[in-house]
Amino acid sequence: MTDIERKNPGNAAADGGEFVSQTLKSAAVLVVDDSRVMRAVLTKSLRDLGFTNITEAVDGSDALAKLREKPFDLMLLDMEMPQLNGIEVLAAINVDHHLKGVPVIVISGAEQTEMAVQCIEAGAEDYLNKPPNPTLLRARVTTSLEKKRLRDLEKLRMAQLQAEKELVELEKEKSERLLLNILPGAIAGRLKGGEKAIANGHAVVTVMFADLCGFTALSRKTSPADLVSMLNSIFTAFDLIVEKYGVEKIKTIGDCYMLVGGLPTNRDDHAEAVADAAMEMVEALKKINATNATDLQMRVGIHTGPVVAGVIGKIKFTYDLWGDTVNVASRMESSGMPGRIHVSEQTGKALHGKFAMEDRGFVECKGLGQVQTYFVNGRTPGA
Repeated sequence: MTDIERKNPGNAAADGGEFVSQTLKSAAVLVVDDSRVMRAVLTKSLRDLGFTNITEAVDGSDALAKLREKPFDLMLLDMEMPQLNGIEVLAAINVDHHLKGVPVIVISGAEQTEMAVQCIEAGAEDYLNKPPNPTLLRARVTTSLEKKRLRDLEKLRMAQLQAEKELVELEKEKSERLLLNILPGAIAGRLKGGEKAIANGHAVVTVMFADLCGFTALSRKTSPADLVSMLNSIFTAFDLIVEKYGVEKIKTIGDCYMLVGGLPTNRDDHAEAVADAAMEMVEALKKINATNATDLQMRVGIHTGPVVAGVIGKIKFTYDLWGDTVNVASRMESSGMPGRIHVSEQTGKALHGKFAMEDRGFVECKGLGQVQTYFVNGRTPGA
Protein backbone atom coordinates (compact mmCIF):
# COMPACT_ATOMS: atom_id res chain seq x y z
CA MET A 1 0.00 0.00 0.00
CA THR A 2 1.28 3.47 -0.91
CA ASP A 3 1.62 6.41 1.52
CA ILE A 4 -1.42 8.05 -0.07
CA GLU A 5 -3.46 4.88 0.43
CA ARG A 6 -2.40 4.71 4.12
CA LYS A 7 -3.47 8.32 4.68
CA ASN A 8 -6.76 7.90 2.86
CA PRO A 9 -7.81 4.25 2.68
CA GLY A 10 -11.26 5.23 1.45
CA ASN A 11 -9.78 6.71 -1.71
CA ALA A 12 -7.63 3.61 -2.19
CA ALA A 13 -10.71 1.42 -2.02
CA ALA A 14 -12.47 3.72 -4.44
CA ASP A 15 -9.54 3.54 -6.84
CA GLY A 16 -9.57 -0.26 -6.59
CA GLY A 17 -13.28 -0.28 -7.32
CA GLU A 18 -12.74 2.02 -10.28
CA PHE A 19 -10.05 -0.34 -11.60
CA VAL A 20 -12.40 -3.32 -11.35
CA SER A 21 -15.18 -1.33 -12.98
CA GLN A 22 -12.97 -0.36 -15.92
CA THR A 23 -11.78 -3.96 -16.24
CA LEU A 24 -15.33 -5.25 -16.45
CA LYS A 25 -16.32 -2.64 -19.01
CA SER A 26 -13.41 -3.39 -21.28
CA ALA A 27 -13.45 -7.19 -20.99
CA ALA A 28 -14.88 -9.16 -23.94
CA VAL A 29 -17.00 -12.08 -22.66
CA LEU A 30 -18.41 -15.01 -24.60
CA VAL A 31 -21.50 -16.69 -23.13
CA VAL A 32 -22.06 -20.23 -24.46
CA ASP A 33 -25.29 -22.10 -23.75
CA ASP A 34 -27.76 -23.95 -25.92
CA SER A 35 -30.63 -22.58 -23.80
CA ARG A 36 -31.80 -19.14 -24.92
CA VAL A 37 -33.27 -18.54 -21.47
CA MET A 38 -30.01 -19.39 -19.67
CA ARG A 39 -28.04 -17.20 -22.08
CA ALA A 40 -30.38 -14.34 -21.26
CA VAL A 41 -29.96 -14.96 -17.51
CA LEU A 42 -26.17 -15.05 -17.75
CA THR A 43 -26.02 -12.00 -20.01
CA LYS A 44 -28.25 -9.98 -17.65
CA SER A 45 -26.16 -11.03 -14.65
CA LEU A 46 -23.00 -9.93 -16.41
CA ARG A 47 -24.52 -6.59 -17.43
CA ASP A 48 -25.61 -6.02 -13.84
CA LEU A 49 -21.98 -6.49 -12.82
CA GLY A 50 -20.84 -3.85 -15.32
CA PHE A 51 -19.88 -5.92 -18.39
CA THR A 52 -20.80 -4.23 -21.66
CA ASN A 53 -18.95 -6.29 -24.31
CA ILE A 54 -20.88 -9.58 -24.29
CA THR A 55 -21.26 -12.05 -27.18
CA GLU A 56 -23.52 -15.11 -27.18
CA ALA A 57 -22.92 -18.53 -28.78
CA VAL A 58 -25.72 -21.10 -29.14
CA ASP A 59 -23.54 -24.24 -28.88
CA GLY A 60 -19.96 -25.53 -28.76
CA SER A 61 -19.34 -25.30 -32.50
CA ASP A 62 -20.65 -21.74 -32.56
CA ALA A 63 -18.40 -20.92 -29.61
CA LEU A 64 -15.26 -22.17 -31.38
CA ALA A 65 -16.18 -20.23 -34.52
CA LYS A 66 -16.62 -17.00 -32.55
CA LEU A 67 -13.36 -17.58 -30.64
CA ARG A 68 -11.57 -17.76 -33.97
CA GLU A 69 -13.20 -14.57 -35.23
CA LYS A 70 -11.92 -12.27 -32.47
CA PRO A 71 -10.15 -12.46 -29.10
CA PHE A 72 -12.09 -12.87 -25.83
CA ASP A 73 -11.00 -12.23 -22.27
CA LEU A 74 -13.40 -14.74 -20.68
CA MET A 75 -15.83 -17.49 -21.66
CA LEU A 76 -18.78 -18.82 -19.65
CA LEU A 77 -19.28 -22.34 -20.99
CA ASP A 78 -22.28 -24.61 -20.53
CA MET A 79 -21.46 -28.22 -19.67
CA GLU A 80 -24.21 -30.02 -21.60
CA MET A 81 -24.83 -29.06 -25.24
CA PRO A 82 -26.12 -31.10 -28.20
CA GLN A 83 -23.16 -30.73 -30.61
CA LEU A 84 -20.00 -30.21 -28.56
CA ASN A 85 -20.20 -30.37 -24.79
CA GLY A 86 -17.97 -28.39 -22.44
CA ILE A 87 -15.21 -30.99 -22.27
CA GLU A 88 -15.08 -31.28 -26.08
CA VAL A 89 -14.87 -27.49 -26.47
CA LEU A 90 -12.02 -27.37 -23.95
CA ALA A 91 -10.24 -30.18 -25.82
CA ALA A 92 -10.52 -28.22 -29.08
CA ILE A 93 -9.14 -25.09 -27.39
CA ASN A 94 -6.18 -26.98 -25.95
CA VAL A 95 -4.96 -28.10 -29.39
CA ASP A 96 -5.29 -24.65 -30.99
CA HIS A 97 -2.48 -22.33 -29.86
CA HIS A 98 -4.49 -19.31 -31.08
CA LEU A 99 -7.27 -20.10 -28.60
CA LYS A 100 -5.18 -21.21 -25.64
CA GLY A 101 -5.14 -18.77 -22.77
CA VAL A 102 -8.81 -17.78 -22.83
CA PRO A 103 -10.10 -18.21 -19.25
CA VAL A 104 -13.11 -20.55 -19.11
CA ILE A 105 -15.70 -20.78 -16.34
CA VAL A 106 -17.97 -23.78 -16.83
CA ILE A 107 -21.63 -23.49 -15.90
CA SER A 108 -23.06 -26.74 -14.52
CA GLY A 109 -26.15 -28.11 -12.87
CA ALA A 110 -25.98 -29.26 -9.29
CA GLU A 111 -25.90 -32.90 -10.45
CA GLN A 112 -22.96 -32.33 -12.82
CA THR A 113 -20.23 -31.87 -10.22
CA GLU A 114 -18.18 -34.80 -11.51
CA MET A 115 -18.22 -33.43 -15.07
CA ALA A 116 -17.33 -29.98 -13.73
CA VAL A 117 -14.23 -31.52 -12.12
CA GLN A 118 -13.32 -33.08 -15.48
CA CYS A 119 -13.63 -29.66 -17.09
CA ILE A 120 -11.32 -28.15 -14.48
CA GLU A 121 -8.83 -30.93 -15.21
CA ALA A 122 -9.23 -30.18 -18.94
CA GLY A 123 -8.19 -26.56 -18.41
CA ALA A 124 -11.20 -24.60 -17.15
CA GLU A 125 -10.43 -21.87 -14.59
CA ASP A 126 -13.47 -22.48 -12.37
CA TYR A 127 -17.11 -23.52 -12.34
CA LEU A 128 -20.47 -22.15 -11.20
CA ASN A 129 -23.79 -23.83 -10.56
CA LYS A 130 -26.89 -22.82 -12.49
CA PRO A 131 -28.27 -20.25 -11.97
CA PRO A 132 -25.13 -18.45 -10.79
CA ASN A 133 -25.15 -16.50 -7.53
CA PRO A 134 -24.35 -12.82 -8.41
CA THR A 135 -21.74 -12.51 -5.65
CA LEU A 136 -20.01 -15.73 -6.65
CA LEU A 137 -20.25 -14.78 -10.32
CA ARG A 138 -18.53 -11.45 -9.67
CA ALA A 139 -15.81 -13.10 -7.59
CA ARG A 140 -15.11 -15.85 -10.12
CA VAL A 141 -15.07 -13.61 -13.20
CA THR A 142 -12.89 -10.91 -11.61
CA THR A 143 -10.45 -13.58 -10.38
CA SER A 144 -10.31 -15.18 -13.83
CA LEU A 145 -9.78 -11.85 -15.53
CA GLU A 146 -6.99 -10.95 -13.10
CA LYS A 147 -5.28 -14.28 -13.78
CA LYS A 148 -5.51 -13.63 -17.51
CA ARG A 149 -4.13 -10.12 -17.05
CA LEU A 150 -1.14 -11.53 -15.15
CA ARG A 151 -0.61 -14.22 -17.78
CA ASP A 152 -0.77 -11.60 -20.53
CA LEU A 153 1.76 -9.46 -18.68
CA GLU A 154 4.03 -12.48 -18.29
CA LYS A 155 3.74 -13.25 -22.03
CA LEU A 156 4.53 -9.63 -22.80
CA ARG A 157 7.51 -9.71 -20.46
CA MET A 158 8.79 -12.94 -22.05
CA ALA A 159 8.30 -11.45 -25.53
CA GLN A 160 10.26 -8.37 -24.46
CA LEU A 161 13.02 -10.54 -23.01
CA GLN A 162 13.15 -12.56 -26.21
CA ALA A 163 13.26 -9.37 -28.29
CA GLU A 164 16.07 -8.04 -26.09
CA LYS A 165 17.93 -11.35 -26.42
CA GLU A 166 17.55 -11.29 -30.20
CA LEU A 167 18.76 -7.68 -30.25
CA VAL A 168 21.82 -8.63 -28.18
CA GLU A 169 22.50 -11.56 -30.52
CA LEU A 170 22.08 -9.28 -33.53
CA GLU A 171 24.49 -6.72 -32.09
CA LYS A 172 26.92 -9.52 -31.23
CA GLU A 173 26.68 -10.86 -34.77
CA LYS A 174 27.24 -7.37 -36.19
CA SER A 175 30.26 -6.90 -33.92
CA GLU A 176 31.68 -10.26 -34.99
CA ARG A 177 31.17 -9.42 -38.67
CA LEU A 178 32.88 -6.08 -38.11
CA LEU A 179 35.76 -7.80 -36.33
CA LEU A 180 36.09 -10.27 -39.20
CA ASN A 181 36.23 -7.34 -41.63
CA ILE A 182 39.23 -6.04 -39.70
CA LEU A 183 41.02 -9.23 -38.63
CA PRO A 184 41.52 -12.74 -40.04
CA GLY A 185 38.98 -15.22 -38.67
CA ALA A 186 41.52 -17.21 -36.66
CA ILE A 187 42.94 -14.04 -35.10
CA ALA A 188 39.47 -12.66 -34.32
CA GLY A 189 38.66 -15.94 -32.55
CA ARG A 190 41.76 -15.67 -30.39
CA LEU A 191 40.98 -12.06 -29.54
CA LYS A 192 37.40 -12.96 -28.54
CA GLY A 193 38.84 -15.83 -26.50
CA GLY A 194 40.58 -13.31 -24.26
CA GLU A 195 44.13 -13.18 -25.61
CA LYS A 196 45.63 -9.77 -24.92
CA ALA A 197 48.82 -9.79 -27.00
CA ILE A 198 48.65 -11.67 -30.30
CA ALA A 199 51.96 -11.97 -32.14
CA ASN A 200 53.43 -14.84 -34.12
CA GLY A 201 56.53 -15.44 -36.17
CA HIS A 202 56.03 -17.13 -39.56
CA ALA A 203 59.05 -18.73 -41.16
CA VAL A 204 57.94 -18.46 -44.79
CA VAL A 205 55.08 -16.43 -46.26
CA THR A 206 54.57 -14.42 -49.45
CA VAL A 207 53.80 -10.70 -49.24
CA MET A 208 52.38 -8.62 -52.09
CA PHE A 209 52.02 -4.87 -52.61
CA ALA A 210 49.95 -3.46 -55.49
CA ASP A 211 49.99 0.26 -56.28
CA LEU A 212 47.70 2.02 -58.78
CA CYS A 213 49.69 4.00 -61.32
CA GLY A 214 48.07 7.22 -62.47
CA PHE A 215 45.56 7.39 -59.65
CA THR A 216 47.03 10.57 -58.17
CA ALA A 217 46.81 12.35 -61.54
CA LEU A 218 43.25 11.06 -61.96
CA SER A 219 42.30 12.44 -58.55
CA ARG A 220 43.10 16.00 -59.70
CA LYS A 221 40.36 15.94 -62.34
CA THR A 222 37.78 13.72 -60.64
CA SER A 223 35.21 14.72 -58.02
CA PRO A 224 35.80 13.29 -54.52
CA ALA A 225 32.62 11.20 -54.67
CA ASP A 226 33.51 9.68 -58.06
CA LEU A 227 37.09 9.09 -56.99
CA VAL A 228 36.10 7.22 -53.83
CA SER A 229 33.46 5.26 -55.76
CA MET A 230 36.03 4.15 -58.32
CA LEU A 231 38.58 3.19 -55.66
CA ASN A 232 35.88 1.27 -53.83
CA SER A 233 34.93 -0.68 -56.96
CA ILE A 234 38.60 -1.56 -57.57
CA PHE A 235 39.33 -2.67 -54.02
CA THR A 236 36.02 -4.53 -53.76
CA ALA A 237 37.01 -6.53 -56.85
CA PHE A 238 40.38 -7.19 -55.24
CA ASP A 239 38.71 -8.32 -52.00
CA LEU A 240 36.70 -10.92 -53.91
CA ILE A 241 39.86 -12.21 -55.57
CA VAL A 242 41.60 -12.42 -52.18
CA GLU A 243 38.71 -14.50 -50.87
CA LYS A 244 38.75 -16.71 -53.96
CA TYR A 245 42.43 -17.65 -53.56
CA GLY A 246 42.43 -17.96 -49.79
CA VAL A 247 45.02 -15.29 -49.14
CA GLU A 248 44.73 -12.56 -46.50
CA LYS A 249 44.19 -8.86 -47.12
CA ILE A 250 46.27 -6.89 -44.63
CA LYS A 251 45.36 -3.28 -45.42
CA THR A 252 45.02 -0.54 -47.98
CA ILE A 253 47.23 2.55 -47.80
CA GLY A 254 45.82 5.25 -50.04
CA ASP A 255 45.71 3.58 -53.46
CA CYS A 256 48.05 0.76 -52.40
CA TYR A 257 46.74 -2.74 -51.59
CA MET A 258 48.68 -5.19 -49.37
CA LEU A 259 48.05 -8.91 -48.96
CA VAL A 260 49.85 -12.03 -47.75
CA GLY A 261 49.68 -15.75 -48.41
CA GLY A 262 50.56 -18.38 -45.82
CA LEU A 263 49.17 -16.83 -42.64
CA PRO A 264 47.52 -16.87 -40.21
CA THR A 265 47.03 -20.47 -41.42
CA ASN A 266 50.07 -22.14 -42.94
CA ARG A 267 49.88 -23.40 -46.52
CA ASP A 268 52.64 -24.75 -48.75
CA ASP A 269 51.42 -23.05 -51.95
CA HIS A 270 51.32 -19.50 -50.56
CA ALA A 271 53.55 -18.07 -53.32
CA GLU A 272 51.40 -19.66 -56.05
CA ALA A 273 48.18 -18.40 -54.45
CA VAL A 274 49.54 -14.84 -54.25
CA ALA A 275 50.78 -14.94 -57.86
CA ASP A 276 47.40 -16.25 -59.06
CA ALA A 277 45.62 -13.49 -57.15
CA ALA A 278 48.00 -10.85 -58.57
CA MET A 279 47.38 -11.95 -62.17
CA GLU A 280 43.62 -11.88 -61.68
CA MET A 281 43.82 -8.42 -60.09
CA VAL A 282 45.67 -7.10 -63.15
CA GLU A 283 42.90 -8.48 -65.38
CA ALA A 284 40.18 -7.10 -63.10
CA LEU A 285 41.69 -3.61 -63.35
CA LYS A 286 41.58 -3.83 -67.16
CA LYS A 287 37.83 -4.55 -67.02
CA ILE A 288 37.25 -1.66 -64.63
CA ASN A 289 39.20 0.63 -66.99
CA ALA A 290 36.97 -0.44 -69.87
CA THR A 291 33.85 0.29 -67.83
CA ASN A 292 35.00 3.69 -66.59
CA ALA A 293 36.97 4.83 -69.66
CA THR A 294 40.12 5.14 -67.54
CA ASP A 295 43.68 4.02 -68.10
CA LEU A 296 44.83 2.97 -64.65
CA GLN A 297 47.61 0.43 -64.35
CA MET A 298 49.04 -1.44 -61.41
CA ARG A 299 52.58 -2.14 -60.25
CA VAL A 300 52.77 -5.38 -58.30
CA GLY A 301 55.68 -6.43 -56.10
CA ILE A 302 56.01 -9.82 -54.37
CA HIS A 303 58.59 -11.28 -52.01
CA THR A 304 58.78 -14.51 -50.01
CA GLY A 305 60.34 -14.83 -46.56
CA PRO A 306 59.79 -14.68 -42.80
CA VAL A 307 57.57 -12.12 -41.04
CA VAL A 308 56.20 -11.29 -37.63
CA ALA A 309 52.41 -10.86 -37.59
CA GLY A 310 50.24 -9.54 -34.79
CA VAL A 311 47.45 -7.31 -33.54
CA ILE A 312 48.12 -3.79 -32.34
CA GLY A 313 45.81 -1.17 -30.87
CA LYS A 314 43.09 -1.18 -28.23
CA ILE A 315 40.37 1.07 -29.63
CA LYS A 316 40.99 0.36 -33.32
CA PHE A 317 42.53 -3.05 -33.91
CA THR A 318 45.00 -3.57 -36.74
CA TYR A 319 46.49 -6.84 -37.91
CA ASP A 320 49.84 -6.08 -39.48
CA LEU A 321 53.15 -7.58 -40.62
CA TRP A 322 56.72 -6.58 -39.80
CA GLY A 323 60.17 -7.59 -40.99
CA ASP A 324 62.53 -7.39 -43.95
CA THR A 325 60.16 -9.46 -46.10
CA VAL A 326 57.60 -6.65 -45.95
CA ASN A 327 60.23 -4.07 -46.90
CA VAL A 328 61.53 -6.15 -49.81
CA ALA A 329 58.01 -6.74 -51.15
CA SER A 330 57.45 -2.98 -51.04
CA ARG A 331 60.72 -2.42 -52.93
CA MET A 332 59.66 -4.97 -55.56
CA GLU A 333 56.52 -2.90 -56.13
CA SER A 334 58.24 0.50 -56.26
CA SER A 335 60.95 -0.75 -58.65
CA GLY A 336 58.52 -2.65 -60.85
CA MET A 337 56.72 -1.60 -64.03
CA PRO A 338 53.08 -0.68 -64.66
CA GLY A 339 50.97 -3.69 -65.58
CA ARG A 340 53.68 -6.16 -64.56
CA ILE A 341 54.07 -8.55 -61.61
CA HIS A 342 57.59 -8.05 -60.25
CA VAL A 343 58.96 -10.72 -57.90
CA SER A 344 62.14 -11.31 -55.94
CA GLU A 345 64.55 -14.19 -56.50
CA GLN A 346 63.09 -16.02 -53.47
CA THR A 347 59.56 -15.81 -54.87
CA GLY A 348 60.85 -16.76 -58.32
CA LYS A 349 62.30 -19.96 -56.87
CA ALA A 350 58.98 -20.75 -55.15
CA LEU A 351 57.13 -20.28 -58.47
CA HIS A 352 59.68 -22.12 -60.63
CA GLY A 353 58.17 -24.70 -62.96
CA LYS A 354 54.60 -23.56 -62.38
CA PHE A 355 54.72 -20.03 -63.78
CA ALA A 356 56.38 -18.54 -66.86
CA MET A 357 59.14 -16.32 -65.47
CA GLU A 358 60.90 -13.53 -67.34
CA ASP A 359 64.40 -12.79 -66.08
CA ARG A 360 64.69 -9.07 -65.49
CA GLY A 361 68.31 -9.27 -64.38
CA PHE A 362 69.69 -7.25 -61.53
CA VAL A 363 67.75 -4.22 -60.36
CA GLU A 364 68.85 -1.48 -58.01
CA CYS A 365 66.49 -1.45 -55.03
CA LYS A 366 66.67 1.25 -52.38
CA GLY A 367 68.32 -0.12 -49.24
CA LEU A 368 69.06 -3.48 -50.89
CA GLY A 369 71.51 -2.69 -53.68
CA GLN A 370 71.55 -4.87 -56.79
CA VAL A 371 69.09 -7.78 -56.57
CA GLN A 372 67.98 -10.44 -59.02
CA THR A 373 64.29 -10.09 -59.95
CA TYR A 374 61.73 -11.58 -62.36
CA PHE A 375 58.46 -10.74 -64.04
CA VAL A 376 55.65 -13.30 -63.83
CA ASN A 377 54.07 -13.80 -67.26
CA GLY A 378 51.40 -16.34 -66.37
CA ARG A 379 50.85 -19.95 -65.43
CA THR A 380 52.95 -22.60 -67.18
CA PRO A 381 50.64 -24.68 -69.39
CA GLY A 382 49.62 -27.83 -67.53
CA ALA A 383 51.04 -26.60 -64.22
